[in-house]
Amino acid sequence: MHGGLPGLPPGPDGVRKLFGSFGAIEQKWTIEDVIAEGDKVVVRATNTCAQESFFGIPSHGREQTFTAMFIHWIVDGKIIETWRNADDLGRVLQLGARIEPGTSGQ
Repeated sequence: MHGGLPGLPPGPDGVRKLFGSFGAIEQKWTIEDVIAEGDKVVVRATNTCAQESFFGIPSHGREQTFTAMFIHWIVDGKIIETWRNADDLGRVLQLGARIEPGTSGQ
């Protein structure tokens, strides 16, 4: 899994750790596109979810909607590798996170 939480171990252990990080979650995925060519399958989707927190930011019951794209490498009918690109910044902003300019350090 590429593009998941920082520091995930490779392989099935990383996927288990990723799913173990969610806590309670209610979600609905809407598949927008599926494109397949050769041994790759690309999925573009929209997720609407509610969960306790995301990246440590409490949700306070707020629902989040975000888009995501996944590229799956398929071998013998199994997903061998996945690349993920999702609007995680949009999600944390929906939860109330704020971006503030840094200082120059002078």
